[in-house]
Amino acid sequence: MARLKERYNKEIVEAIKKEKGYKNRHQVPRLEKIVINMGVGEASQNIKVLDEAVEEITAITGQKPVITRSKSAISNFKLRENIPIGCKVTIRGERMYEFLDRFISIALPRVRDFNGVPRNSFDGRGNYTLGIKEQIIFPEVNFDKVVNTLGMDITFVTSAKNNEDAMVLLEHLGMPFRKK
Repeated sequence: MARLKERYNKEIVEAIKKEKGYKNRHQVPRLEKIVINMGVGEASQNIKVLDEAVEEITAITGQKPVITRSKSAISNFKLRENIPIGCKVTIRGERMYEFLDRFISIALPRVRDFNGVPRNSFDGRGNYTLGIKEQIIFPEVNFDKVVNTLGMDITFVTSAKNNEDAMVLLEHLGMPFRKK
């Protein structure tokens, strides 16, 4: 069992239950999935950039991503309909907790000038989205082989009904939020 999942089941559920005054452990919010999206706009001109992004997301998550395609044509961006422009992967279960543990304890401390993740990136329904500027913060990505630095969006989908409950859950899981 993943280290973070074990900690969630043994300690975090009880701590949140006590803090929020829940009577049942099933009322405690939980992490349902993590979605990692990498938009590669340059892929419309150079498809090798997208292949590189797919390789790196596979190394980071241990799961093969889905190629996302453009929905409409935009002439200013030299974009036609149905052209591959990115990739995304949804991780759940054990892999999700493993990824979150590595992300919080290894990847985030490697960010340059890091002073915590923003507190205002919640969507109002208990989901949190975080943008990363460089994929090289992950130890799985070989720094020497990186040709293009690509950013990514990481969305943490929780069962929380509001932002406050999701914030409490992510803080207990170890997410380093900025001080107010």
